[in-house]
Amino acid sequence: MSNKKILMITGDFTEDYETMVPFQTLLTVGHSVDAVCPDKVSGDSVATAIHDFEGDQTYTEKRGHNFTLNATFSEIDPADYDALVIPGGRAPEYLRLNPAVLAMVRHFFTTNKPVAAICHGAQLLAAAGVLEGRKCSAYPACMPEVNQSGGIYAEIAIDAAVTDGNLVTAPAWPAHPAWLAQFLALLK
Repeated sequence: MSNKKILMITGDFTEDYETMVPFQTLLTVGHSVDAVCPDKVSGDSVATAIHDFEGDQTYTEKRGHNFTLNATFSEIDPADYDALVIPGGRAPEYLRLNPAVLAMVRHFFTTNKPVAAICHGAQLLAAAGVLEGRKCSAYPACMPEVNQSGGIYAEIAIDAAVTDGNLVTAPAWPAHPAWLAQFLALLK
């Protein structure tokens, strides 16, 4: 496997595991990952949120760690990257309002580069208009957005993932083993 340069677009109250685990895993296997957030620079941090499944009708949310960004959003060019990672959590909800973020997401689809999105990351995919006719898993509360954007919501187990072309998606962090394995397969 050749080392790839991967872009991670994240933001405040990104889901803790869905940010830290892929970031660290991809570094561990030899890839480089630039984590960015609009209006922040390398060395700034984003707050994370811990989403857990504790038997309630939806996830619970607690304050997580601070995650340090290692690149500056305004200085990156998506053409310099081989792949994209979109963590879930609260961040996609507001990141989808940023035209520059949506343009970056679209770049990875128009160039057919690998994209891994998990949980609420589907909100960013839907807003970017890249799901037409594609299978996409997400946290179940995002199903309406996936379907309304022309995607095909993949109703899979919480620890499963689905690949459709260059896109790997999963419902939530319990799917990390499947999600990351499928993404790593696309990076070869």
